[in-house]
Amino acid sequence: MSEQEKVVVGKLGASYGIRGWLKVFSYTENAENIFSYTPWFIKVRGEWQEFSLEDWKRHGQGYVGKLKSLDQREDAQALTNAEIAINAEVLPSLSDEEFYWRELYGMEVVTTKGYNLGKVTDILETGSNDVLVIQANPKDAFGQKERLIPFLDGQVIKLIDRSAQRIEVDWDPGF
Repeated sequence: MSEQEKVVVGKLGASYGIRGWLKVFSYTENAENIFSYTPWFIKVRGEWQEFSLEDWKRHGQGYVGKLKSLDQREDAQALTNAEIAINAEVLPSLSDEEFYWRELYGMEVVTTKGYNLGKVTDILETGSNDVLVIQANPKDAFGQKERLIPFLDGQVIKLIDRSAQRIEVDWDPGF
């Protein structure tokens, strides 16, 4: 298996039935999209292993899936709580104005006045809007270690430049 960038898109839950089915928890925006990505990579003993999905179906409020060559309940149980990843290259291409959250990690965040706030280390999902978690520079003039900046496109987020790995924000560095 090549070492292409992996993107975690879900997780396997408990086994279901006696024929190797597992509950599937999707992290994709539309939960059923997880079943359109192939192949799946599942971390087994610390290593990504490639699996093909044989079948899937809705079950109650969630989903269950059957991996090819996994026919015994005991084999399925060994994968409980394992992450499901895909190769990043199988994700749909986006326009220049769109991006995946994973692309923002590590980007430098700078105010419209040129003050370097630090780098994106996390993105928090809240009820109203997502929030960028910024690890401040060690020599931050305002003594900040971390900043939380709401992801409000156009209002706070002014520009995202993929090639420069930079996000420009309208934000008070003292806040």
